[in-house]
Amino acid sequence: MSRVRYTKYIPRPLEEIDLEELVNQLKDFFLESGFYSPFYRGTPFDQTLGSLYQALAEILSTDERLPSEWREALDRYVDDFPEGQLPTDVQDLLDRLIQRLVDANYIRASEEGWEEAPREGEGSEADPVKNIHFELTEKGLDFLGYKTLRELMSSLGRSSFGRHETHQLSTGVQSDAPSRPYEFGDTLNLDISATFLNAVKREGLKLPLNLEYEDLMVYQTDYQSSCATVLLLDCSHSMILYGGDRFTPAKKVALALAHLIRNQFPGDSLQVVLFHDSAEEIPLARLATVKVGPYHTNTCEGLRLSRRILMNQKKDLRQIIMITDGKPSAITLPNGRIYKNPFGLDPMILQETYQEVSQCRKAGILINTFMLARDYYLVDFVKKVSQICRGKAYFATTLNLANYILMDFMTKKTKTVH
Repeated sequence: MSRVRYTKYIPRPLEEIDLEELVNQLKDFFLESGFYSPFYRGTPFDQTLGSLYQALAEILSTDERLPSEWREALDRYVDDFPEGQLPTDVQDLLDRLIQRLVDANYIRASEEGWEEAPREGEGSEADPVKNIHFELTEKGLDFLGYKTLRELMSSLGRSSFGRHETHQLSTGVQSDAPSRPYEFGDTLNLDISATFLNAVKREGLKLPLNLEYEDLMVYQTDYQSSCATVLLLDCSHSMILYGGDRFTPAKKVALALAHLIRNQFPGDSLQVVLFHDSAEEIPLARLATVKVGPYHTNTCEGLRLSRRILMNQKKDLRQIIMITDGKPSAITLPNGRIYKNPFGLDPMILQETYQEVSQCRKAGILINTFMLARDYYLVDFVKKVSQICRGKAYFATTLNLANYILMDFMTKKTKTVH
């Protein structure tokens, strides 16, 4: 006979904490882009176990559900990191939270059994703070993309996302367009009334009613097509200069766009291209871990690689979504050497870049630009690019990406979206 053993329930602080809320609060930690500030407390370049402790401690130090002595210990740990020490019960709390994130498949550890690793002061020669790293899983990446998209679009009011509309007509779901005679290959979405009326006109009102091939009428609908998209992300050093981090917000926009394209536009293809001194294609799963560097901005090479990728896609629509601070400072010469000029806007670099934009337009590729700077000469550059390719430019700040100036060069209108 089986026995059930009952034990006294001992409540644990934050046992019911919402993991989705916690992952969203850790967004800046996992999307850290290599920007270093002297005011940053901690080690900014690696998602190690110690850095994750620090990030969690900073979040939980203001949580009123914890005992006051625990919050004080967490606050001291944040101030004294990396030399600070945590009480055993507080460290156990952080370990349980990290294990729950791992079990829920939001993050993964570089080593299995990380929770059994000896802590500092236990006679271990290996420091787990340096040896164990954490990164987002595909589930965590997709969740942050969803949350970022919600934040980005929250100020735009109600909005329904659908497939890509065109100016052509097809035969699918009913619309307000008039029906037309059926042609071989059309979707058999019959306009019953018009079909019967044709038969009556031909033979008169009698039973049985004979239908001929010429009587068939089908509804016309707006033709919707799939689209091939390249996310072109600037990771040059200029994205973290001038006292601010522009690259982390750029990755947030990229994650949001990636989530939108993958979930709201079935049938679309999506590739990610980074451009710096040169350009390279990366898998989407690497997007969250991308760091800044090398130093220069080869916009021309990024557009060229994106165009080559899109020309291999058998899609009706092709587009490039470029996220940049708008300052091209390098081009690749015909002999393969990279010409660089970080001082201002070099006329030769601009000319090569504009020529590549023209090539994209001739290939039927639309370029939409997310601009993360508002310097007048950089704005002029993005305007010129958008005018050449008849694309769109979205001007945003790093403080609030949801408030931006939407410049639609296809309809020649400019408006501020709040």
